[in-house]
Amino acid sequence: MGKFSKAGGREMPELNTSSLPDLVFAILFFFMMVTSMREVTLKVQFRSPQATELQKLEKKSLVTFIYVGKPSPELVAKMGNETRIQLNDQIAEISEVGAYIGQEKASMKEEDQPFMTTSIKGDYETSMGVITDLKQALREAFALKISYSARPKAK
Repeated sequence: MGKFSKAGGREMPELNTSSLPDLVFAILFFFMMVTSMREVTLKVQFRSPQATELQKLEKKSLVTFIYVGKPSPELVAKMGNETRIQLNDQIAEISEVGAYIGQEKASMKEEDQPFMTTSIKGDYETSMGVITDLKQALREAFALKISYSARPKAK
């Protein structure tokens, strides 16, 4: 039979950390690939109108989107089939647009507030009366830079 003895002079070997940065960057890369930025859940349907003269918006961080269209099929039973306005993730009335614009301006840096652009993403079948009312509410909220989202005209 063998005799087991404890060697009191043994020390724990040092942990090799040379591959640790590779591991950290691999995990960081994984999270960057699988994470998506929060996007608005659309509650209205809209098909952008076609246009010939289009320009891309330069600073997306300064753009506030307002969606205009008929409610999505899941919400038709609850809200009816009339045109609705969506601000962020909520259906709203024209009277709520001023407060929404004020809230969006307050969340921006003070030097960026004059450059805020409001982009209206409206369905091409939306009546101009709704768009005019929306533009009037934006004027009253001093959101004077307005753009309309459109898709390129098919050739």
